[in-house]
Amino acid sequence: MALTPGEADRLLLHVQATLAQRRRDRGLHLNVPEATALIADAVCEAARDGRTLPQALDAGRRLLGPGDVLPGVVESLREVRVEARFDDGTRLVVVTEPFGVAGSPLGASPLPPIDGHITIFNEATTDIGLTSHIHLAEVNPRLRLDRAAAFGVRLAIPAGETVWIQPGQRVELPVTRIRGERVVVGNTGVVDGQLDDPEVRARALATLRACGYLDVVDGLPVGEVRSADSAVASLVDHHRGTSGSS
Repeated sequence: MALTPGEADRLLLHVQATLAQRRRDRGLHLNVPEATALIADAVCEAARDGRTLPQALDAGRRLLGPGDVLPGVVESLREVRVEARFDDGTRLVVVTEPFGVAGSPLGASPLPPIDGHITIFNEATTDIGLTSHIHLAEVNPRLRLDRAAAFGVRLAIPAGETVWIQPGQRVELPVTRIRGERVVVGNTGVVDGQLDDPEVRARALATLRACGYLDVVDGLPVGEVRSADSAVASLVDHHRGTSGSS
């Protein structure tokens, strides 16, 4: 039987995962290759069962705990990457902190302080994931939220965790102020400075809206989905024009 390279890789992963499961059933603690294979196989099977990417990711993250692996494995294996075939196509799934956040049992990591909540609506046709490290005002342009209210804050979730928002889903998420020196560099590049500088804030928000990032101003939606689809490209062109004129 002729197999494509992807099918051959999937079959090899299944054999590795089956061997790892047999050893786990005998009470053995798993090493890095065994744990990797078992988690990756669980993600692929969840995708094959018709689950969404967030559900497949959750299946991989909740499979093993620190007590299932040999000493040193939790510290060595901080993420598992696998290409899984979902109903709508093949996607790369990255299982971060596969044994629990920062190597702790799931749910054991402390939550950051909560300073408020922000409503986010996914107007894309695919799932969008959010983590705690991104400045919330600069998130995916196809997410509609009050970006002025999101300026200077991030999600109040543990580091390493991801909140997945499905197409057409509206969620209310806890947020916390970005602390420390409150300087943001990178992301979309519209801040690259002090968050508490009124001029930086006004310029950044105006640029995001002008480039097509979906927003909410005074409770009313601003921006359209067709503009949001090309917002990143528009932002790149904006930065090129700005640097060219300086």
